[in-house]
Amino acid sequence: MTTRYQVVIDTPDPNELARFWAEALGYVVENHTPLLRRMVDTAELEADRVVRVADRLYWLDFAAICEPRAEVDPETGIARGDRIVFQRVPEPKTAKNRLHLDLEVGPDRRAAEVARLEQLGARRLYDGNLGGAWTTMADPHGNEFCVQ
Repeated sequence: MTTRYQVVIDTPDPNELARFWAEALGYVVENHTPLLRRMVDTAELEADRVVRVADRLYWLDFAAICEPRAEVDPETGIARGDRIVFQRVPEPKTAKNRLHLDLEVGPDRRAAEVARLEQLGARRLYDGNLGGAWTTMADPHGNEFCVQ
């Protein structure tokens, strides 16, 4: 039996960061609209804890992304496999990450991928090479990640 995981990233705006990372990784933002609608309608959740964008509802303090082919619970919209979760925290990021993602695209695609991520709102921090080149970047909220 394998262990499923979710990586959780603290952020001041979970929905903004979920959209960035979904686009960066080719993932999708989980759609919790049916669950949120039901919870608001039954007063399990205050309406001010939900964000409406077009016809979708999003948690104010939480967002998650998953692979497009992930199995999703139809009642909740929550992926049954591995996922990345973004949760609202009040404090700003003040130090280097203790954990980061490496996006492995290969040496022939690295420059183009760095440029694409910059267009999405990432910032290039520096380039490195220890037997293989990489670029360290920061997402729109300052979380470091590498492109190899």
